[in-house]
Amino acid sequence: MSYEAKRCGVQFSPPAIILLYKQKDTNQVRKRIIPVRNFSKYSDCCLAAERLKNHFRHKEYLGGVPLSQLKRLHTVLRDHMQGHSLQHSLASFQVDPEEDLNKLNDDDLARKKGQMDQLFEQNRRLKDDPDFVYDIEVEFSQSDQEKCSWDAESDDGF
Repeated sequence: MSYEAKRCGVQFSPPAIILLYKQKDTNQVRKRIIPVRNFSKYSDCCLAAERLKNHFRHKEYLGGVPLSQLKRLHTVLRDHMQGHSLQHSLASFQVDPEEDLNKLNDDDLARKKGQMDQLFEQNRRLKDDPDFVYDIEVEFSQSDQEKCSWDAESDDGF
């Protein structure tokens, strides 16, 4: 039997991954609750997501779910176990261009870098893409830029 994953979510009590899927032969949408066992607030989310995706009982159902999504769901679950709110957990996956990434701990920095990598892959254009342009020239306005001392010509003639 073949399944197509439609939506995926997390349940906090008891800890579980909720999967809405459609059976391809009957087109019937069903819900599957996958318990997350042996998972604590100190667990490795990447390892737990890989284990769950490769588990013999859930492999057929989770085949269409990206591993990165399962990692994020496990991270939200772990954050809840650590006492963080859902809003805090979801905000840690968003990239704010004004945020100083030097002040983040290693776990939050890894989340931000993962999100930036994902955005980069979405926006990247390869030679084979239909909207690929080889040489793009962009004019930037000079009024917004600050003058720096190294921009000025030196008196030494170098």
